[in-house]
Amino acid sequence: MIPKVFREVIDLGDGRTISLETGKLAKQAHGSVVVQMGKAMLLCTVVSNYKQSDVDFLPLTVDYREKFAAAGRYPGGFFKREARPSDGEVLTMRLVDRVLRPLFPKDYHAETQVMIQLMSHDENVMPDALAGLAASTVIQLSDIPFETPISEVRVARVNGEFIINPNRTQLADADLDMMIGASADSVMMVEGEMDEVTEEEMADAIKFAHEAIKVQCAAQVRLAEAFGKKETREYEPEREDEELAKKIHDAAYQKCYDIAKKGTSKKERGLAFSEVKEEIIASFTEEEIEDFGDLIGKYFNKAQKNAVRELTLSEGLRLDGRKTTDIRPIWCEVDYLPSTHGSSIFTRGETQALATVTLGTSREANQIDMPSYEAEETFYLHYNFPPFCTGEARPLRGTSRREVGHGNLAQRALKGMIPEDCPYTVRVVSEVLESNGSSSMATVCSGTMALMDAGVQLKKPVSGIAMGLISDGDRYAVLSDILGDEDHLGDMDFKVTGTADGITACQMDIKVKGLSYEILVNALKQAREGRLHILEKLTDTIAQPSKEVKAHAPKMITRTIPNDMIGAFIGPGGKHIQELQKETETTIVINEDPVTEEGIVEILGTSPEGIEKVIARIESMMFKPERGSVYQVKVIKILDFGAVVEYTEAPGNEVLLHVSELAWERTNNVTDVVKLGDILDIKYFGIDPKTRKEKVSRKALLPKPEGYVARPPRDNNRNRDNNRGRDNRRDERKPREAKKEE
Repeated sequence: MIPKVFREVIDLGDGRTISLETGKLAKQAHGSVVVQMGKAMLLCTVVSNYKQSDVDFLPLTVDYREKFAAAGRYPGGFFKREARPSDGEVLTMRLVDRVLRPLFPKDYHAETQVMIQLMSHDENVMPDALAGLAASTVIQLSDIPFETPISEVRVARVNGEFIINPNRTQLADADLDMMIGASADSVMMVEGEMDEVTEEEMADAIKFAHEAIKVQCAAQVRLAEAFGKKETREYEPEREDEELAKKIHDAAYQKCYDIAKKGTSKKERGLAFSEVKEEIIASFTEEEIEDFGDLIGKYFNKAQKNAVRELTLSEGLRLDGRKTTDIRPIWCEVDYLPSTHGSSIFTRGETQALATVTLGTSREANQIDMPSYEAEETFYLHYNFPPFCTGEARPLRGTSRREVGHGNLAQRALKGMIPEDCPYTVRVVSEVLESNGSSSMATVCSGTMALMDAGVQLKKPVSGIAMGLISDGDRYAVLSDILGDEDHLGDMDFKVTGTADGITACQMDIKVKGLSYEILVNALKQAREGRLHILEKLTDTIAQPSKEVKAHAPKMITRTIPNDMIGAFIGPGGKHIQELQKETETTIVINEDPVTEEGIVEILGTSPEGIEKVIARIESMMFKPERGSVYQVKVIKILDFGAVVEYTEAPGNEVLLHVSELAWERTNNVTDVVKLGDILDIKYFGIDPKTRKEKVSRKALLPKPEGYVARPPRDNNRNRDNNRGRDNRRDERKPREAKKEE
């Protein structure tokens, strides 16, 4: 028997709807929901252990996977089974995690797992925009403690109009693409890319998205009430001791305030804070430390955080002595690595990124193969964050989700500035060598300079800055170029990238509730001032992209050839193209234009001479002589009935010069007139209607001898009249069957 199903429908206002359904699937999970839009269906479940984990944080796992069967496809590779998550899936996990995590109680440490699966795909629906809605809904249907429903939507601007959850076709025409996460009261997360928009335009997009999110949050509440809202589970809270908290606050607050005010380096203030902590611990007996050891550290960190925040709010000073709008010293360098196609170093305070650029053909494009999306990226950026950059030693366990997310942000910041006619596939790699502050924004800056150093003709240089916010409700301070410690103790971390003319990408995590749009716009405007300051440092180092790629970097030339010539150019089994690549020391790639169906030939090589040889071969192959024109040719082969000649302006393009067209006089031996290697002129007559072959002539360019008499044309009817009765004899022949009867 099918169980009772509960359903709630969300109207997007343009004929499209989203449905939330529960009660049919995955009933042993603590919460489950199917979210459907069009033919796209996501199954989301949540399970949270009833026993608290022995850790001081929430062990939350958000997992998003797209099943290939959802799109009627097989997974690629040898093993036909979904394996590790793709970068696209990881990015969706991060989007959901960043909004959910702050809404669990601070003292809730039970292992919790949210699983979201795309079970049915619709090419007109982008499923990542539904993942946040699905995750919040299952938690509302469970007994897990959670502050308030949230949702996430994608907002795009197409032809000046905002659209909620657009399809990919609409997104291709958009000048703004953002994911917004929020509750009914507060915006909590923003991430996206833009085509140089203003701060006010970005704020308008957030407002528009927030209105749609409010509707989705209300639908979750209605579904939970219809299903039967569960009582929030009881759990063992963290131990608290107000008297101990006050004692430690009184002992530590002022000392931490004074240390913070000195404006020392990260290492110096870290040691100073540690000394204060050790001093406080020493004031307790061994029994007290055994009983309250974990609380002592917790309350000290709280006192330290409050002291640093108050210093900024009351005096406008920061941990390293800067004012709120100050940016740390910057130095830059380009062309640092001699063998790369482009390189740069960007150092801002204690954050340093070394970027490299590699140029290649379309064969090196990054293949995106997801059930919901297949594409090629001809510009992509990879970000590496090794443990030594923060002075740590820890195991390397592959690319982390954080590295995927920061690399994606930097890629989105820069990709709009890559010119459409850039012939290369471009890969940027950022190696973070030091980190105390935003290394993703350092990556944007170093990536810009490395691209310009490599000779990629960026439309405009891009810079990025990480901003922070500290607020107590009545007062607030916006911090430019935040430190790592300020990221931890602040109320908002937002990264903004852009050119001198507007924003190209952003990522925000807003921790304070009810942040006004006025504060948000003011913060964005302060970020613009910081971006322009950093941009000036970049352009002082390298003002314009290099006019040419480096001598050791490959040069790229493209040519088009007719579709019917692709096979001849490649040769049987690739023989011709492989020989040509070896001979010219180039890389040759041929793609078919999906519109014109012409062949697009990419020629990549470091030797200009080799590239010219390939171009000459293509031009030779495409050479088409015109009827009545005269061409210079070279004799390359002698035959009994003529000479094979090659057009000198199109090597490899051959034609037969028949013996009868060598001279006006009768020619008994071809070598009496021409020899191997001779250069001569011929006239082209087009296709001979008799032989159906190309006809060329040398004698047509020579003066006709005096008294020359042309031989009469051959009479093709002569044999027909003089067939010696063969046709009659054939008719008189008896069939084989008749002979047998006789």
